[in-house]
Amino acid sequence: MSTSPSPSRPGPHVETRETQEVSATALGPWPGTDPVEAAKVSLGLFTAPHLPSLADLPARGIGSDAIGRTAGILVELPVDVQPYGWRFVDRPGNDHRRAVSALSTDINVLADVAGAEDLQPAALKLHLTGPLTLAAAIHLHYGERALRDYGARRDVAQSLAAGLVAHVQKVKAAVPGAELTLQIDEPEVARALAGTIPTVSGYRTLRSIPASELRHSWTEFVSAARNAGFARVAINLSNPLRGQISATSSLESEVAETRSWRTALELALESGIDAVALPLNNLDTGHWEQLAGALESGVGVWAGTVPVRTGELPPSYSALVERIMRPWQGLGLPAALLNRLRITPETGLAAVSPQEARAILNRTLEVAGALTELRHA
Repeated sequence: MSTSPSPSRPGPHVETRETQEVSATALGPWPGTDPVEAAKVSLGLFTAPHLPSLADLPARGIGSDAIGRTAGILVELPVDVQPYGWRFVDRPGNDHRRAVSALSTDINVLADVAGAEDLQPAALKLHLTGPLTLAAAIHLHYGERALRDYGARRDVAQSLAAGLVAHVQKVKAAVPGAELTLQIDEPEVARALAGTIPTVSGYRTLRSIPASELRHSWTEFVSAARNAGFARVAINLSNPLRGQISATSSLESEVAETRSWRTALELALESGIDAVALPLNNLDTGHWEQLAGALESGVGVWAGTVPVRTGELPPSYSALVERIMRPWQGLGLPAALLNRLRITPETGLAAVSPQEARAILNRTLEVAGALTELRHA
């Protein structure tokens, strides 16, 4: 499959809608199986300047998980489910149709809720699994991960880019006039760069992906997203899929993955994105220095600030604000740049209860409000 040549890589777009305030958003996954509730919470809580999103509900099962949901928009690459996971097949079957139907339902429900509740958003975020993580999770006909084969990796990226066009059209019809942001979830990027993702047999690991290939793939995909109609694009480097792709753990692999995660951050910031999303608990001083340079150049940071823990209340907003302001002030960043932050939970919310999810989202809004006050102090 081929795509038209992309234009030269655009620079980041400063998020002008949030020039004065620190904003908040969720990363996408929502607990339970009720898309109406998910849409009401997202559109109701995240009013401007905050960013509502099209939530997904993994608890609904096959086709509503992160991989199946994204695979449903691929062009000319149908999938089904095998005991070892998602697999590319010759023609669409029930599993593929379930994935397409679930996403279509969510979009239709979003339109209904926005209309009935008078909650038409000025902006909306969509999230999809990125091309590299998708290739790591979907298997070829003979059973090995698509990540193993360069041609398969290229085909997955191009198919996903082509699928963005129809996806954007459907969402724009549901929420007319909404400015769209794309969140590209790449939780497996560090392991792919480090070469620690296991083969299907589990006896070996797949060869590491060259950094130059990832830079090219991300840059092309970001450009394709803009051409499809997304006003802004973010790459999410948090790890919500950890555990779905099992790996033998060792100190050596952990060190390699930590080093590769830093490389992934560098590559993301070079790919023409408007923002990078990442959990603050992953960051050391070196990471913060990378982010300081990005913020000063106009790239936004979606700061995964609020922990997501089953059975636990989130920490106080003042403690979470301190978690941001200590390194911020240590690097000498001016308060005027705080508006380039967007506060999020550390991960998706599918693993907690709906009540816990609401408490976590409310805390993101409180943190954003407190940082806005500091910016204007």
